[in-house]
Amino acid sequence: MSPASPRIALFIDGANLRATARTLGFDIDYKRLLSEFQNRGSLLRAFYYTAIIEDQEFTSIRPLVDWLDYNGYTVVTKSTKEYVDASGRRKVKGDMHIELAVDAMELAGHLDEMILFSGDGDFRSLVEAVQRRGVRVTVVSSIASQPPMVADELRRQADTFTDLMELRAKVVRDPSERPPRERRETRPPQFQQRVPVASQRVDVEEFNR
Repeated sequence: MSPASPRIALFIDGANLRATARTLGFDIDYKRLLSEFQNRGSLLRAFYYTAIIEDQEFTSIRPLVDWLDYNGYTVVTKSTKEYVDASGRRKVKGDMHIELAVDAMELAGHLDEMILFSGDGDFRSLVEAVQRRGVRVTVVSSIASQPPMVADELRRQADTFTDLMELRAKVVRDPSERPPRERRETRPPQFQQRVPVASQRVDVEEFNR
């Protein structure tokens, strides 16, 4: 990559991106996604944030985060808590907003562009703060669904909005391919484990739009 290439970083709100792709009817091929943005500039870091239920022997997200950790992503996780709501439905709480915001602000001074994969309106203030540091912000989510997966205030704040449907051909996983389930290396995955923030509790699979 030439010295003139823009310095970029990806900040992926895992639960939000998975929900958006699922709503649009396809699965993400994270190897292709990483390659796509490596071709757009000097990719300094690709963060992936997700909460994990630590007291369960197996959860569906574990094979993915293990694979990401070995294949170019910086995976940031923390433990979730389970609870039963008033209607008796089982819920899982875990919010990665603070972790993502801290990393974004720390890296902002080294970036030309931040790519935020999320439609959560809570990130509007973060986007504004990063922009004040001279960093362009691209938000990736979708308005192709009904209702839209991106909050209007976040889309308006971003310098550029990219609909995930526009990237589909470049990042979709071939349905005939199995999702990542095995690691090629023998070392244990080295996740960045964050201490849960008790006051920040949001359903992993539900998010504000």
